Amino acid sequence: MRTLIYLLIGILFGITMFKSEAASWFRIYEMFKFESFHMYGIIGSALVLGILVTQSIKRFDIKSFYGEKIVFTPKAKSFSRYLIGGIVFGLGWALAGACPGPMFTLVGAGYVPILVVIAAAIVGTFAYGIVKDKIPH
Repeated sequence: MRTLIYLLIGILFGITMFKSEAASWFRIYEMFKFESFHMYGIIGSALVLGILVTQSIKRFDIKSFYGEKIVFTPKAKSFSRYLIGGIVFGLGWALAGACPGPMFTLVGAGYVPILVVIAAAIVGTFAYGIVKDKIPH
């Protein structure tokens, strides 16, 4: 039953992303050229919502769907690691015209060429898994 609920939430998320044009290559292109506020508004709204939900989980001790305590573990502070990761992620986003969420939304909307991007993302993730321990922290 939970799998069905997760599937329905994913479908609703995909429809929302597509209708809001968050999966639009043109909107992403406008954002990277600083020609439109549209995507910055969507990302900013998601950021504010994420902060509010995270703080609510911490403050009100909200449990997971399984009734387990949600634990937030602090991450190591490494400026160079986040800078390099952000650059790689941003370049991939700019070249592909989609970040990971919209990639699957675009498949659902019938944009078959995005499957090449998804395949490249899988290969990139696999390559990262191989070299992860060799990268400076």
